[in-house]
Amino acid sequence: MDHNCPICHESTCSITHKKLGTFYKCDKCDFIHKDRNHLITLKQELAIYNNHNNSIDDPKYVAFFNRFLYKAVFPYVNSGKKAFDFGSGPTPVLAQILQRYHQYDMVIYDLFYATNKSYINKKFDLITSTEVLEHVKDPISTFKLLVSLLKKDGVLAIMTLYHPNNDDDFLKWYYIRDPSHISFYSLKTMHVIANMLNCEIIYSDYHRYTTFKLK
Repeated sequence: MDHNCPICHESTCSITHKKLGTFYKCDKCDFIHKDRNHLITLKQELAIYNNHNNSIDDPKYVAFFNRFLYKAVFPYVNSGKKAFDFGSGPTPVLAQILQRYHQYDMVIYDLFYATNKSYINKKFDLITSTEVLEHVKDPISTFKLLVSLLKKDGVLAIMTLYHPNNDDDFLKWYYIRDPSHISFYSLKTMHVIANMLNCEIIYSDYHRYTTFKLK
């Protein structure tokens, strides 16, 4: 079976966890993906999401998003108010914050909870995707879609936790315990993706936030 990197197509090295299965790490771009034989079904994935009880009435959850917005979004976004939240989840809290408190005109999409692709043929000043890219089997296709929806001066802000670069630390990492997490990135990975898609990274916190714009 071909275990080449889904992003840069270079060869990979395996990292195996006794309980969680095998992962493949690319030495060129740092991307790590889970063995396709060890993926859960969409039905199992949905069951995990259905257990999430997130709400705009939860101050801690709102604060979680506000940290992202004030660090990775608001310092870089233009004055336009057309925004798209990709992978909005069972309760679209980030979209609600942007619309209710910052007057954004929101479009949302989620594979399970908001399936109407109303983003088609639109362009956006801001695109957000928070805690989504770790679930995606084909990251480049997803990034290509999101970049294609950006206005010329638009901003794409991503939240996904960067993986530890040490194999032992990776195998102990809590993030891989979620069986729906199958794709893992570092800042190096994000730079490779940016270069592939004619983008540049304008902000990273070196931990989980990455902000892109078109070159």
